[in-house]
Amino acid sequence: MQETKLQQHIPGIIKAASCFALVLLLSACAASTINISGSYPSPLVRKIPITVGVYYPEELRNFSFIEIDDYTGKDQYIINSGESQIELFNTVLPALFENVVMLEAPEAALSDSSIDAVFVPAIEEFQLGLPQKTKLKVYEIWMKYNMRLSNPDGEYIADWVMTAYGKAPNENFQSVDSGVKDAAVVAMRDLAASFTLGFSGIPEVNDWLRDNNHLP
Repeated sequence: MQETKLQQHIPGIIKAASCFALVLLLSACAASTINISGSYPSPLVRKIPITVGVYYPEELRNFSFIEIDDYTGKDQYIINSGESQIELFNTVLPALFENVVMLEAPEAALSDSSIDAVFVPAIEEFQLGLPQKTKLKVYEIWMKYNMRLSNPDGEYIADWVMTAYGKAPNENFQSVDSGVKDAAVVAMRDLAASFTLGFSGIPEVNDWLRDNNHLP
């Protein structure tokens, strides 16, 4: 019995449908990537008359947080904020200190006699609150930083922890992408304000500034 044209094309149709279904499945399983970006106003403060060498660890430059899907146990969102973290500190530090020198390694400060201290920031924790999980009507970001200040030779001056919090309303028109971005930018602006206003108030930092006649 001779096959009809439709029967002849059925295997190809099934194959194409299977491929399409596989693509949809893979797309559904793939984690969504959210790249944080934002602007950070330069704080208007009286500069501290010192030259600070700054080293950004690789973990900060490429910082990424992965949110796990509670149901599948697989990656749900990958949040990249390294570039924005660097942009934040590159805005705040020159506004706070008289001079800022970027270092490829902390020990590089030894070859520059103008450097008074070395600053190294790092992120210790990152938490994400999604409305669909917290049942709250906001996106939330919480970050915990470790700030370290040392002499050019590596001798300890101060080591302290700072936290930053940001939230963005879960509006009907707002996507997860924009909600997370807005919350992260608010959190980092919160850090910028706290760091700028609180730096000289860290007891060990204040003692060092006073002992070396560096108070503004």
